[in-house]
Amino acid sequence: MIASILLVFVLAYAAIALENLVKISKSASALMGAGLMWTLVAVMGGPAIDLESSLKASLVSTAQIVFFLMGAMTIVEVVDAHDGFEVITSRIRTQRLSALMWMVGIVTFFLSSILDNLTTTIVMVSLMKKLLDKREDRWIFAGLIVIAANAGGAWTPIGDVTTTMLWIGGQITALEIMKGLFIPSMLNLLVPLAVASHWLGQQPVVPPVRVNDERQGVTTPFERGLMFSLGLGILVLVPLFKSLTHLPPFLGILFGLGILWAVGDLVHRQTEDVKKQRLTIARALTRIDMSSVVFFIGILLAVAVLEHTHVLSGVAKWLDQTVGRQDLIVILIGLASAVVDNVPLVAASMGMYSLQQYPADSFLWEFMSYCAGTGGSILIIGSAAGVAAMGLEKMNFVWYFRKISGLALLGYLAGALAYIAQQRLWG
Repeated sequence: MIASILLVFVLAYAAIALENLVKISKSASALMGAGLMWTLVAVMGGPAIDLESSLKASLVSTAQIVFFLMGAMTIVEVVDAHDGFEVITSRIRTQRLSALMWMVGIVTFFLSSILDNLTTTIVMVSLMKKLLDKREDRWIFAGLIVIAANAGGAWTPIGDVTTTMLWIGGQITALEIMKGLFIPSMLNLLVPLAVASHWLGQQPVVPPVRVNDERQGVTTPFERGLMFSLGLGILVLVPLFKSLTHLPPFLGILFGLGILWAVGDLVHRQTEDVKKQRLTIARALTRIDMSSVVFFIGILLAVAVLEHTHVLSGVAKWLDQTVGRQDLIVILIGLASAVVDNVPLVAASMGMYSLQQYPADSFLWEFMSYCAGTGGSILIIGSAAGVAAMGLEKMNFVWYFRKISGLALLGYLAGALAYIAQQRLWG
């Protein structure tokens, strides 16, 4: 039975990785893989597995992540619909590409730590279309934005799906992950930025020809500022909500979404403008990327089968016996995330290692957060941020590999070494 389950998982994963070639959505492949794997367990029986309790446990852990993602994505969509991100982007002004790159990199890093790397990448890459005319310049900036977004998302519990998974699962806590990974994550960004800005030298910014924005005038400055402040405030306060109430984060995000919804209805209660319809929460709910949410459901349920059939614990033992050193194992997992999506990798790791053996905020979990969160930058297909940038700018895989992958690898290794040194110095 184990061989059959592994075969289905490998085939489903191959279909996910080769989505563009096989012309089947990765969400469909993930759902089919999960459904077939659970069916095999039910029909063929499992090694000392209680099917009902295992399914319930998997459903609870998966639902918490999905509800959190849906709430966060909806809040971001509402802020974007109100042009709230213009509060940040309108303040970026410079005449040199190297200076602009430092500004964009730093803004992306901190914005990603508050929002998430995917949303931040979409916002910042879209901004570059308004600031830069040359395609080559936009591609370089898009590559650095991917690195900055993944680095920024790695050091907070809400900045990346994988850190959110570890946070909700109890492997990390908000304050400790921020203290432990801020310096490594910052180095992950600063090293590529330093090299890239040296390349650009004194090259000037060539802005595109300005055109009228059809959305201009739909929202007032008050509405933009209010929804931006309220939306980001809700996202930032979710970790505090969890710490004070000890309730799961998805309840905090849904509570905040309700507040934002009520405020939005009150602000727009007296308008009859048809254009205002795109500003509502109801409209935002239709605009969130549900195929990505469904993909997470499928892949998490598929990995749950490997966990409950004790496949993952067996892999952990093999790695311990073969590689031995925990830091090298985690670094290898991070490098694998450049090829394999970091969501199933982290989900697999959560099943491979128990909290009894490795308690919350231990070296393993913090280093896993860093490596899995930033290793995906090495290839453009290695993270959701990279895939989004590739789609928005029609970037070429080979171009990214030649121009950006080396920078991302330098940053990844610099941050990894910094974290290891930090742990040895301060514990």
